[in-house]
Amino acid sequence: MPASRKKISYQEFLHREYGLPRAPLAPEMDFYETIRSGNLRKVKTLLTEPFHAKKGLGILSSDKLQNLKYHLTITTALVARFCISGGLSQAEAYSLSDYYIRLADEAGTAEEISDIHNEMCLHYARQMLALQRSSVTSKAVRTAIDYIYEHLHTRITLEALASLTNLSAPYLSRLFRKETGSSVSGYILAKKLETAKSMLASSSYSIAEISASLAFPSQSYFTNVLKKDCGMTPKEYRNNNRNSDYYLQRTLMS
Repeated sequence: MPASRKKISYQEFLHREYGLPRAPLAPEMDFYETIRSGNLRKVKTLLTEPFHAKKGLGILSSDKLQNLKYHLTITTALVARFCISGGLSQAEAYSLSDYYIRLADEAGTAEEISDIHNEMCLHYARQMLALQRSSVTSKAVRTAIDYIYEHLHTRITLEALASLTNLSAPYLSRLFRKETGSSVSGYILAKKLETAKSMLASSSYSIAEISASLAFPSQSYFTNVLKKDCGMTPKEYRNNNRNSDYYLQRTLMS
């Protein structure tokens, strides 16, 4: 990659430290517990009051919009940690939290912040519900999945995962397909594409930078696999999804 090109990494995209002031502990444990339990019906009921209209939010900034962004960051961080305690992998929980914090950072109105808050809560609740419904995976497959989430910025091989889990490559391959319904390579590609779509829709990184940061063999390869996946080139996907909630709606409905 040329030195003049803006250097980014997938790790940077997923694992930024929050470093924000702490808000006073509010009586919202039932709300977090409801999300952790995957109770979608109750979560939707609890979301009837807009986030930006909530009373009792501490003052973390004299700028009202920035204050809301800080509180949404804190809420997202707490939801992520509650869901981790409920069985969601750290990699997936933090990936989601960073995605929604990035959306909030780019929001321009209090109403947008409220919409992002609701989408975030429902997304986590759906993930927890799906987790409850899925068969319990083995430690080896969970370890492999966590590694995949943490290393999407690199070229991941079955052999590396087999070494990590102390299993033979053929055995891990069979076990992974049995428990996830997907091949290792198919799963890795799917997660890379999910992240690429997120970056196309919610960041200003160039297509070349996104392709390189997710370790696709080439930009043309990235273009081909994305078009095969959703029928659009990266440029078309970005144009169709920029400043819209299309990507979020697809994610939440999946």
